[in-house]
Amino acid sequence: MRAALIPILLVWFSVAGEICTHAQTQPPSEAPAVKVENGTQTIDGIAARIEDDILTESEVRELAAFQQLVDGNAKPRMEVIRELGDQWIIRGEANAAKFPRPSAETVEQAYEQFVKQFPSPQEFERRYRAAGLTEAGIRRMLQEQIYLSRFLDYRFRPAAQVDDKQVQAYYENEFAPQLKTRGELVPPLEDVEDTIREVLIQRAINDRATKWLDQTRGQLKLDIEAQGESR
Repeated sequence: MRAALIPILLVWFSVAGEICTHAQTQPPSEAPAVKVENGTQTIDGIAARIEDDILTESEVRELAAFQQLVDGNAKPRMEVIRELGDQWIIRGEANAAKFPRPSAETVEQAYEQFVKQFPSPQEFERRYRAAGLTEAGIRRMLQEQIYLSRFLDYRFRPAAQVDDKQVQAYYENEFAPQLKTRGELVPPLEDVEDTIREVLIQRAINDRATKWLDQTRGQLKLDIEAQGESR
């Protein structure tokens, strides 16, 4: 399993995959967020300020934990904050467009598919608990990932055109060689043409979304706080 760079793609287990990782942004604030749990207040430090909003340390920890659960790899804090910033950009565009949220049924299906990627439900529970995550938190992140991914698909798919020559080239240069390397039979092109076309469309969506994010990111003010220090 892997976590995508940013929330691009369609459902985690579709042709190109879909995990854009997320931790929801807190409302704008000039002070650390305060969470109340079991009657006690917990101060949530500010990890970064993006425009008139903030990204909190709990968001960074949650996203990092989820990526650890998915990949088995912990990403540097700066990279996690950058991914949260990208999600903030996409979410703002999606909300402005009034893009519909995924249904509870869709989220539950994604959750069930996610669990199946682990050796057993018991192992899944052991790993997410060890990472400091909860079932509710995982469902919330999956819901946001689906939302952001579907929006990117909606926005960039119309321009992601793939012709027959591209499909043929992928089949000959990537698809068939990979199967041969594994000693597997190579199906005729007509049997896998639709799947290959979707893979190439998803690549084009990813490329366009990445360029758009690169351009937008450069126009935003993002101030990252030193860990453990919030003004």
